[in-house]
Parts: sequence; C-alpha cells; structure tokens
Amino acid sequence: MTAEAPRPAFTRASRPDALKKLKQASKQNPLDVLVIGGGINGAGILRDLAQRASDAKKPLRLALVEKRHFASGTSSRNSQLLHGGLRYLKNFEFKLVKEALRERAALKRIAPHLVDPLPFLIPFHGVTDRLMYGTGLMMYDLLAGADNIGRRAFLTREQASALEPGLNTAALTSAGVYYDCKVESARLVLENIFDAVRLGAAAMNYLEALEWRLDGGDFRVKMRERFSGEEFAVHARRIVDARGPWDGGGNLRLVRGSHLIYPKLSASDHAIAHFHTDGRIFFVIPWGPNNTRSLVGTTDADHAGPADEVKISAEEVRYIREVAAAVFPHSSGIEPIAAYSSLRPLVKSEQASATKTSREHRIFEEPPGVVRITGGKYTTYRLMSAEAADMAWPELAGACRTAAVALGGNTPEAIASVNDQVDVTAARTGIYRSDVAMIAKLFGVQAPGVLGRAPAEGASDERALTAVLDWTLEHEMIERMPDFLFVSTHLGHEERWDERLLAHLASDMGSRLGWDANRRKEEVALALQIVSMPRA
Repeated sequence: MTAEAPRPAFTRASRPDALKKLKQASKQNPLDVLVIGGGINGAGILRDLAQRASDAKKPLRLALVEKRHFASGTSSRNSQLLHGGLRYLKNFEFKLVKEALRERAALKRIAPHLVDPLPFLIPFHGVTDRLMYGTGLMMYDLLAGADNIGRRAFLTREQASALEPGLNTAALTSAGVYYDCKVESARLVLENIFDAVRLGAAAMNYLEALEWRLDGGDFRVKMRERFSGEEFAVHARRIVDARGPWDGGGNLRLVRGSHLIYPKLSASDHAIAHFHTDGRIFFVIPWGPNNTRSLVGTTDADHAGPADEVKISAEEVRYIREVAAAVFPHSSGIEPIAAYSSLRPLVKSEQASATKTSREHRIFEEPPGVVRITGGKYTTYRLMSAEAADMAWPELAGACRTAAVALGGNTPEAIASVNDQVDVTAARTGIYRSDVAMIAKLFGVQAPGVLGRAPAEGASDERALTAVLDWTLEHEMIERMPDFLFVSTHLGHEERWDERLLAHLASDMGSRLGWDANRRKEEVALALQIVSMPRA
C-alpha cells in the first residue's frame, strides 16, 4: 500500500495534552469557540471552523469536549446509511430530499473509503405499489440529478425471486431497485475530529460540560473529567451546543431507533427496503465482515427516559422480528446476534406520529453567543455544520470548503491506490485478503500503518485484530472497552459476546492501558450491559 497518509491526529499523550490546553483557557486567554458534543454535528462543526481558520490564516482557539467517547451515541448506532430519504417524498419534503441527495454525493467524494453505493430492492405488492413507489423512484432520480449514483430499475416477480430466493413471494408482483449509500458512521465522526485536530483544534473525550454562564462578556464553563472527578473552569468567547439528545432544553422530541443484527438473511448484496403496513420503511442491510450479517430495522419509539439510558425494548425486538419474518419468512427461526438503540433528536412538532415527525434541522442562537443545533439527518451533517459555523464565527461566514477537501487525505485517487495494493499486501504479510480489505476500508490511507503493527506470526484474524487494537489504542483516544468495540470497530455488534470473550479482550486492552483487575472487571460488566438483549 503506497498512498501517502497524513500524520495521526492523536497519540496516547494527546488526552493529557488536550486537558492541559483546556485548563489554560482562562478569562485572560479564552477559547474562541468551544463545541460541546462529540457526535457527527459537533465533529463536523469543529472541522469546518478549523478549516476556515487555516484557509484564512486567522488562527482560532477551538476545542471540542464530549462527556463519553466521540461518536458513542446516535452517530454510531444508526442505520449506517447516507440517503436522501425516499420515504420523505410521501410527506412532500422535496427540499430535504434534494439537499440530502446532494450531500450524499459530497460525502462519497470526500470519504470514499467509508462510503459505498448500495442497491436497494423494494418489493411491490400489486399495481398500486408499482405505480406509487415507481413514481417515487423516478422523482428520487430526478432530484439527485447529476449527483445520482445509480439509476432505478424494475424487476418482474420472477427476477426479484431469482435475486432473493428467500423473499416472501406470497403477494409479490414485481419489484424496484434504487441506490443509496452505506457508511461507516462512527469512523466518519472520527475522521472529522482527526482533521480538526491536525489543523490545531483540541478535542477531549470523557470531559463533561456541566454548566455555563456569562462572565464579563465571555462564558465560564464548568467541566468535570469523568475518570478522576476533577472539576475546573474553561472560558470561551462563544459556545456551540451540539449535544443532541443530551441538550436538556425541552426543544426536542427524542425518538428511539433500534436495530437487530442477524446472520445474513439475504442471498444477494442488495439491501431490502420494505414499506410496512404501519407506514414505516424497514431495511435489511448487508453488514459486517464480507457482508456476512444483516442489519435489520429500524423502529420509531418515543423515548421518555434519560438520554443516557437507551436500550432496545422487548416490544421493539418483537416488532423487528415480526417485520423481518414478513420480508424473509425463514428469519423467524433464526436468533439475532446482537441489537443496538440510539436516540434521534427531532425538532418538536404537532405530529402525533414519531415516524411522520420531520427530519428538518434548526440552528439558532440562544442566548447570544450560544449556537444550538437540533434535528436534522446524519446525511446532511456537513451542510448543518456549515450553517452553524457561519453563526458561531461570523467573521469567516461563507468560507466553508469541507465539501472540497477529502477527509484525512482520503481522496478517490488515494483510496484507489490503497485498494490496488490489497492483494500485494495480503501476499506479502500472509494476512487474509478479506482482513486486509477490511482494514483498508476502515482506515483508508492509514491502513499501511495499521497493518505494520500486525505480529509476524499467528492466525490471520488474530494478527489483523492485534494490528487494529494496537493502532486504535495509540491513535484514537480510546479509554474504555466499548470505545473499541462500538466506535473504532463494529466488533461488538458482529458477534455474540460472552463474559469469557470479553475478559480476554479486557486482558489485552488492560495490559496496554494499565488497567488493574478491578478495572478489567468493570469494563467487562459495561460491555455485557451494552450487548445484552431482552427476549421478545
């Protein structure tokens, strides 16, 4: 692999360095902008502001704080799709769909290692379906225009059955095919943060902003480090509140979306988009190593509890399993491997249905000096980030270039070079091609550095896992076991983890991070809590 990579953004010393830099943000020397929240919106805003400052050669003191790990909430536990939102056409939200389709193309351009075109099969059950959804697919292509990534097609009943023999054909009359994109959503967050840090911003995880108040024209923000419990104050001229479901202001409707992961249910590598009888669109998405899993969901359930307590319910498990069986009848006899849930922070509306609540975003300043970002879709994060950055630092308004600059140096040409070397690297290292390809996909131009950490001997999968573990512990500010299992990788949702397997991983991580026996047990318990799943 020959593509040149930028320097890693983090080392193991980065976290104490960032903490030191934040503590120096005093009343006499405040931050220019403090972003609170390390999901996709916060990460995108930090990168946008850092890029603008660098382009204008007007240094800004920028920082981001996140009370858990970056991307540990909604931004990693979603449907892993970049999409225009085909179902929003039913609500006549044409502007939202066109905007999202444009952004889908932009993200495919700036993060080609993390974004892949994905064909979707829609089963039609009668002439009405064919007419209604066929019209929707035509509009989808028209709204995408030059940004289209694949043209719609229509299949006969026989063609659809040949493509997906396990599909429920009881009422199937024909089918449609359209295209959206699959994304490594957590790693896209990390790439945004990495770029911002390379440009001089500070980013700190497990640091909670407890409260803030005006103090002589600037904001005094009370912070707490989550491990030591240490509290201190940071001063900032302006704040961006990108906490999403954790904003606590009462302006949001918190909707829980849950997914199940199965052994692969489909025969092809097409995703299935099923419009269920309750009006929801339901996906069965090829997922996991070599597409050997199916990601199935999602739900739309109003969430009344704390934002930190999000878990799939037995009712949601039952619902997803029932709909999965309506699409693939054989799935009724297959036990899911894993599950996950997250919260969508939607702007409150008069809609009674969570499904029909708009995914439009709202960015506003309240009180003066505090920019708040709410609602929206993952797909349009870059556009929302630009709007928020305009408001957060008006002196550089309109200077956004994030659609033109590849994340982490991962240009299409660089990724083509990395992919061209997969076979050569596999032959040279003795690591299975599938493992080398997986590392190239997750890490892009950093893949040679990751693979350079693989031990010389051992089974291929163990050598690949050791390389990824070593690299991410050194360069991705990992502090807890779930950071590795659910953010740096998807491993936590790709296998059935038990206490024995987690204890083995805790031993590996603990030997590198200095965990004692009690801390290792604590990490295992935390991971078990996350991977546990209620029975339907």
